[in-house]
Amino acid sequence: MFFKRALLPISSLFFSISLLATGYGLLMTFIGIFLKQEGLNEGAIGLINSAFFLGAMLAAIFSQKLIVTVGHARSFSAFSAIMVMAFLGHALWFDPWFWATLRLVSGFAFYAMLIVLESWLNEKSSSEDRGKILAIYTIVFFLALALGQLLLMLEMSANTIFILGSILVLWSLVLVAVTRVTQPVLKPFERYSMPKLLSIAPLALVGSFIGGVFIGAFYTMLPLYVLNLFDQPKVVSLFMAITILGGLMAQLPVGMLSDRLGRRKMLAWSGFFSVGVFMLMLVLPLIWRDSVALLYTVGFLLGVSLFSIYPLSVARANDVFDENTDLVEISRTLLFSYGFGSFIAPLILGFVLGFSAIAFFIVLALFALALGYYSLLNERIAEDHMNVYVAVPAASGSVLAEMDPRMDEQWVEDHRPHPEHTANTAP
Repeated sequence: MFFKRALLPISSLFFSISLLATGYGLLMTFIGIFLKQEGLNEGAIGLINSAFFLGAMLAAIFSQKLIVTVGHARSFSAFSAIMVMAFLGHALWFDPWFWATLRLVSGFAFYAMLIVLESWLNEKSSSEDRGKILAIYTIVFFLALALGQLLLMLEMSANTIFILGSILVLWSLVLVAVTRVTQPVLKPFERYSMPKLLSIAPLALVGSFIGGVFIGAFYTMLPLYVLNLFDQPKVVSLFMAITILGGLMAQLPVGMLSDRLGRRKMLAWSGFFSVGVFMLMLVLPLIWRDSVALLYTVGFLLGVSLFSIYPLSVARANDVFDENTDLVEISRTLLFSYGFGSFIAPLILGFVLGFSAIAFFIVLALFALALGYYSLLNERIAEDHMNVYVAVPAASGSVLAEMDPRMDEQWVEDHRPHPEHTANTAP
């Protein structure tokens, strides 16, 4: 019933999202590997890749005006054309500054296209189906990201990969062009209030920022570390895919535990657990240099912790604020904070990794340690004020906040853990 009523009419949008996410995962990892093989140092690679996340932040601010002006279908076509031109531009001329510009443009176009697609999904999501649709969105996004990593194992040439990425974008455009889903009305852009959120929900804001730092480092810098360690692009692609799948598989157990124990404890766990995983990554080349299986195991554990931080931060914010607060604006502010963390991670950590791999993991471990310690310093949330954990893919557009079922008061009331069934432990 749910499939025929709610899922089938928007299936073309899910296919379009999966194609975009596949291309995103493919190009994000490949460009770092390619630049390393071309002889660029880690600092330059980090600078080029940080431009992508800067474009994503600009899309969250400026793209909605164009979408409101010309409509979703036309703006999606325009953004698709821009992204294809950026992809193909990589094959025309290799210059670090030129490629940084192309990464900026492609980051803007990619996130603007996500905003368009998520607006459509939100338009077709009723209060009854919103939670299921968001869960499917999360699964599709994670699986498509993992598939993009696995495509690197085919050992294609650079030009072939850029052409394949362009084909994926154009394919998604075809699906959007033939969709019968009614075009939604996009709300005007709302200002972000970082100081306000920091004063009321500091842990949520700090957690989203550190989560962005980790994910930005994961997509841009960790592939270079693994490549330096094993000198095999296939090992890099499989490591990235397994880590992403670890993040997907962690969403359900992390959500259940956070509903029972509280976000504060789970964010502290994510921080301290990440410290241990980073230390394992650090000692890996010293003790088990040739153990690829162990690398994959550590990668899976890394995904469990890193991909849980942002959704836990969003859940913490929803626990703190009351029902009269504009939760959509709050979620967008958290996403902007996450994006800023993703932007500065390759910008700074690229130079750190170029200097020393030991320093690289020590810096990441210090961020993780700060998250764990700061989480324990914050006040707990009373059990009857706790909301319900919802898995939210961090690599998403700013409209995804409107799809969050926690925006609907009746859904929250129906899914709120009953005090009698909640552990008597302080979150």
